[in-house]
Amino acid sequence: MNHSFSAYLEPFNEHPVLRQRVLLVLEQLPAEVQRDFLDDHRFVVTLDNYEPGVGWSLLMPTPGLPGRGSRCVVLRPKLAAAAEPFAMYVIAHEFAHAFLRNGGWGEISDIEEAADALAASWGFSRPKPNGEAAFVKSIFFRKEQRTTD
Repeated sequence: MNHSFSAYLEPFNEHPVLRQRVLLVLEQLPAEVQRDFLDDHRFVVTLDNYEPGVGWSLLMPTPGLPGRGSRCVVLRPKLAAAAEPFAMYVIAHEFAHAFLRNGGWGEISDIEEAADALAASWGFSRPKPNGEAAFVKSIFFRKEQRTTD
């Protein structure tokens, strides 16, 4: 294991399948992306602790000037039960958002399309639908809900 990533893996110690998937994605990222994450104290990977009827909590630095805000990737425990190609795509997609600082990529200005395209360039294309559609909807609905609340 790359010990440089150990801090990013700690939140997943009680979720060994998800921990391994996060590690596999991190290890497959280009060296410049790995270095960007490792050199930025704002880059954090954590586990979503949502509980129905209770909600969730997350501590992170408040946003600052453009390019100076938090770069926190929050992953859901359900990714451990999802098909591996799908889970790894979601993890890479979220890492792409962090790398792009939730911005566009090249000519792609839509942040979701940009994250998909960058993740695909890293070898993590969105898998064809096979029963994961409801799971995808739940992930992205909660993300949109959080950003608009």
